[in-house]
Amino acid sequence: MKNLFKPENVWYSMEKLHPGARWIFRIRAYWSMIFIFIFFGSFILPLIFPFILISEGRDIFSYLSIIILIPLLLLIILGEIYSRMSYNRWFYDFTSTNLKIEKGIIWKRYSNVPYERVQNVDISRGILARLLGFSTIHIQTAGYSVSAGGRQGIGSEGYIPAVNVHSAEKIRDFLMKKIGKRQGL
Repeated sequence: MKNLFKPENVWYSMEKLHPGARWIFRIRAYWSMIFIFIFFGSFILPLIFPFILISEGRDIFSYLSIIILIPLLLLIILGEIYSRMSYNRWFYDFTSTNLKIEKGIIWKRYSNVPYERVQNVDISRGILARLLGFSTIHIQTAGYSVSAGGRQGIGSEGYIPAVNVHSAEKIRDFLMKKIGKRQGL
């Protein structure tokens, strides 16, 4: 939160997420990959299973353990790679006029949320967030439409998934003061 009040013409680096965000990305990766493995496994396993039954020299349980262990190991490795890359490529910054968000592994997404459009700031803390000591910030803006059934965080244009609890309160106070000044309060 050191960059919150810095002048915009001074160069500085963007803020990183709380280290607990890795767990959010890791769990998201595991769920996605479990469904991918189930989908592809439902096609591949029936093709491999007859060869397992007719092979000589090994019992069926050694083949099944290999068929289960290899995807499980792949799931863990790919989930860890995804979580680290997502965490290392997610940045946010508060300038004098807007919130800047930069995220993405392969396709980068750069967002600017002008303070003039901010309508509300919500802070949420789920079970995992309370255990790891971070908060999620949802900055809702005017003129931002959302389709139903979207991903987590899509309901707010300024979505920051993991910020230190103290910093989240500071961010909310900062943005609420911006809203108050705009409304003449």
